[in-house]
Amino acid sequence: MSMAATQSVAAPGTAPATVPPPRRPGLLKRLLREPVAAIAFALVVLLVAAAVFAPLLAPTDPFDNNLAAAMAVPGTEGLPLGADSQGRDMVTRLLYGLRVTMLMGLASVLLGGLTGALVGFCAAYYSKVDGLLMRLMDVLLSFPAILFGLAIAAIFGPGILAVVLALSVATVPLMARIVRGAALVVMRQDYIEAARATGMGDARLILRHLAPNCLSPIFVFATLRFGQVILLGSALSFLGLGAQPPVAELGAMASEGRNFLFFAPHIAVIPCVLIFVVVLAFNVLGDALRDALDPRLRV
Repeated sequence: MSMAATQSVAAPGTAPATVPPPRRPGLLKRLLREPVAAIAFALVVLLVAAAVFAPLLAPTDPFDNNLAAAMAVPGTEGLPLGADSQGRDMVTRLLYGLRVTMLMGLASVLLGGLTGALVGFCAAYYSKVDGLLMRLMDVLLSFPAILFGLAIAAIFGPGILAVVLALSVATVPLMARIVRGAALVVMRQDYIEAARATGMGDARLILRHLAPNCLSPIFVFATLRFGQVILLGSALSFLGLGAQPPVAELGAMASEGRNFLFFAPHIAVIPCVLIFVVVLAFNVLGDALRDALDPRLRV
C-alpha cells in the first residue's frame, strides 16, 4: 500500500480525519486577480489621493494669475503642463479641478443612491406601494440628466448645487430598480419569514436582514455610476450649468480651453484626458468588483 493510501485510512477506533475546505481568497485578492483590474484600482487610489491632498500637492495657488505666462505650452520652465489663458499653473488647476469634480460625483452618488435605495427597499417590502413607486421611477427615467440640470439651474441658478441635485435626481430611479430587484430575491428566503415570525419590526428587518444582503449590487452600481456621474457632471459644467469661474473644475476648464483650441490646445485637451482616465478607471473597477462579488465566479 502506498504512503498516500495509508495516510487516508484512519486508525481503528478513531474518527476519520476531516480535511478543511479550501480557503477562499478575500475580496481584494479576487478584485486584483486580473492585471487590468489591478491597474484600474491603482489609478483610482492615485486619483482619490490626488483629489484629497490637492492643497498639499499643488505647487501654486489655483487663483494666482500670471498674465506673463498666459497660455504657456507644456514643458515651460516651472510649468510642466503649461498654463491656462490667465497664466494659472495647469498642474494646480487640474488637482483642484479633480477635487471639485470628484466631490460633485461623490455627493451625487451618495444623495441619489441613498434615496434610491430607500425607495427600492420600500417597493420590495411593501407590495401595496410597489406599483406606484416604480411608475414614479419610470417617469424620472424618461428625463435625461441634462434636462434636469437645465431645470434646476433655471430655479436655483447655475452652480455646483444645481449639478449635484440634477445628478442625484437622475441616480434615484436607477438605484431604486437595482435595489428592488435584489431585495425581491432576498425577500423569498426562509430567514426573512423566520424573522417575521419572531415579531421583528419592519424597520429592523430591513436594516438587519434585507439591506446587508443587497450590499453587493449596491456597491457595484455605485462604482459604475460614479464614472457616469463624473462624465455627466463635467458635461453640465462644460455647458455652463456647473462650477462657475474662477472655480477649477474639469468640465469648466475644458469649456474655457475650447476658445483657445488652435492657439493653446493643452488648456482643453489635458482636462478632457483626465476626465477620460477617471471615467475609464471607475468603469473598469466597477466591472472587476461585479465579477469579484459574483458567487458563481468565486474560486
